[in-house]
Formats: sequence, C-alpha cells, structure tokens
Amino acid sequence: MTRTAIVVGAGIAGLSSAISLARTGWGVTVVERSPALGEVGAGFAMSRNAVAALRGLGFDDDAVARLGYATWAGGTWDLHGDPILTLPDTPEVRASVGLIGVHRRRLHETLHRRAVDLGVEVVTGTSVTTLDPGDPDGAPAVVAGREADLVVGADGMRSAVRATLFPANVPVYSGYSSWRAITPGAWGAEALTQYWGAHAEFGLLRTAADETYWYGYVAMPERTRLDDELGAARERFAGWAPPVQEVLAATAPDAVLRHDVHHLPGGLPHYATGRVVMVGDAAHGTLPTMGQGAATALEDGLCVGLLVGSPVAAGGRLAPALAGYDAARRPRCRALARASVASGRFGSHLGGGWRQTVRNRIMRLTPASAIARGSQAAMGWTPPEPAAPVR
Repeated sequence: MTRTAIVVGAGIAGLSSAISLARTGWGVTVVERSPALGEVGAGFAMSRNAVAALRGLGFDDDAVARLGYATWAGGTWDLHGDPILTLPDTPEVRASVGLIGVHRRRLHETLHRRAVDLGVEVVTGTSVTTLDPGDPDGAPAVVAGREADLVVGADGMRSAVRATLFPANVPVYSGYSSWRAITPGAWGAEALTQYWGAHAEFGLLRTAADETYWYGYVAMPERTRLDDELGAARERFAGWAPPVQEVLAATAPDAVLRHDVHHLPGGLPHYATGRVVMVGDAAHGTLPTMGQGAATALEDGLCVGLLVGSPVAAGGRLAPALAGYDAARRPRCRALARASVASGRFGSHLGGGWRQTVRNRIMRLTPASAIARGSQAAMGWTPPEPAAPVR
C-alpha cells in the first residue's frame, strides 16, 4: 500500500522533504500558499553538510557543481578592510570550510524539477487554514481538506502549521534587518569575505564566475520602511572597505531585497506531533550568523525520508519513526541555534568602540587551524543510515 504525505510549503525544506519521501515510494503532494513557485532570496554559501544532504537526495557531483561557484570561507575583516582572521586557500582549509556559492533560485528550480520528475504533485495557491494532526497509530491527518498518512510542516518562519500545533512558539525579531542582492560581475575576493563593524556585517560571495551575492546585515527597528533601499544601504556602509563600495556602486536598485530577521529561540519543544513532522525554519528558525538555514533545511528534508519515510514504507509503525526523527534532528538544530546566537554576540551584533578593538585582537591571536577544526561540528554532518522499521 502506497503511503501518502502532504508537504506544507514548497521552499527548500519542503521540496527536499518531498524528494526524500518520493524516493522511498511515498505518494507526495506539496501545497504552497503562494500562487506561483519561486524562491524569494538571493544567494547563500552552501557548506559541505548541505552538499552531503544533496548527495543523499540523489544529486551527483556534477549536478551539485552546476548549482554555483566553488569557493571557501576566506575569513573576516574589519570595516576598513584590515584582516581580523583570514583562512588560506589550502587543501586542508578547502576540506574543512569549502563552500559553493549558490543563487537560491537556482537551487529551488533544481529541487522542483527533481520533485516533479519523481511524481510529486505541487499545488499552488493553497493556504492551510485547518489542520487535524491525526494519530500516528490511528486516524489520518487532515490538512486543507486532504487526508494523509503524514504531514510535513515546511512552511517557514511564519508557519501556519506551527501556529496551529505550537501556538506558544512564535518568532522573535532579532533587532537586525538584512539587505541582499545578486550583482553581475566578479566583485571582491574569490573566497567568501565578511566584514564586521559595530552592529553590522557585510558579506561578499561569488555565485558564478561573473555573478556576486552580497548581504548587509544591520541593526534596525522592526518594520522600518525605506523609500530607497539601495540608497540606504550605500549610506549605512559608507566608508567601509573598497570592495563593499564597489559592489554597492555596481548594484541595480531593483536587485535589492531586504527582510527583517526573525528567529525561533530554542526551537520547538518537539519536532513531531500526531502525524505531523516539522522541518526547516518552521521547526528551528535560527539567526543567519552561522549560515546554516538552508543547510539544515536540506538535512531535515533528507532525514524525513531516511528516518520516517523509509522505515514506514518497509512496514514499520509511524510513531517510533517520528520519535527517531525528533531524537536525531532536535539536539543538532538546537546546538546550531545556540551557536548562531553566540556567534552574533561576538560578531555582527557586537557594539562599537573598545568592544571591536578587544574582539579583533582576540580573533587575530586565534590560529586559522583552530577555526578549521571548529567548523567540524556544524559542517561535518553526514546523513544517517535509513532507519530500521519498528513493527
């Protein structure tokens, strides 16, 4: 008997979940509230754990390489361009902090094509206004009038699934907003470059040989309205290092996006209830200071198939499979969320004056090898084996 799943949300977490479940033989429908598909975003640095998740979803090395530009994390500079901590381009560093600069739209289109090729049905313009989580050992779940053996809550930071099942867990404004854009041309260094200033960070990342992603992450009151986003970004980062000025000068006004940054402190108390499993920002939305949002969304999606889809398709019970997913994913995602908060306090969230001077001196004394080793906790993740069925 074919098991059925409804995935709520057609973003990175939702499509990766759909692919993973379909690969184990489930019949999958993705429902998306937007009238048309399309990732709202610019770029991101795809770390090696994200690459491992993509390979687990069935993408070979060539398919992964076509997503973007192979590079590495080059380190951090102060706002004037003086190095705080730099990482050399060596085989050891590449093995530890190697990245692929990816345009989010390119990744989203790739995931969507693979999902459709696997027989996944994608239904747009469908909002989740009703949800019955069902019972893993009894009644099916019902979402948007559709019955399913499993529901995947993958509808992002403003999750309707989470609001129904976990109404006490609401996103909190971080105090920061982020400009983002993709600009034609090769701007800045070849490696991911991050500049830190008081309550601000600017990053540059190649997403192709002739295409650069940049972001400007700054303290700002929530729901600030600006008539000229690019002009405001240029004003906020006036006087910063030359590469910052150059990419801002080359950016078209209509290429600039900005969003207030929210997070979900502590994440959800558990990632499964009834027949519903939560993934991505809906489960554990974190600050962007570790750059792990898209990576953990891909990890979650893969693990839905390996830890839930596979054992249930083999005749196992759903309840222990969901418990296994929660036990595997929640500790890791909570640890990354805590690390993201700590990273922000020491980095882009740090105030000005003597704090910057002291922090920079400490960072300059840190061996690059220690940073490379420290990246193992976040980026050294490898996919688990498919779970054995529990009958």
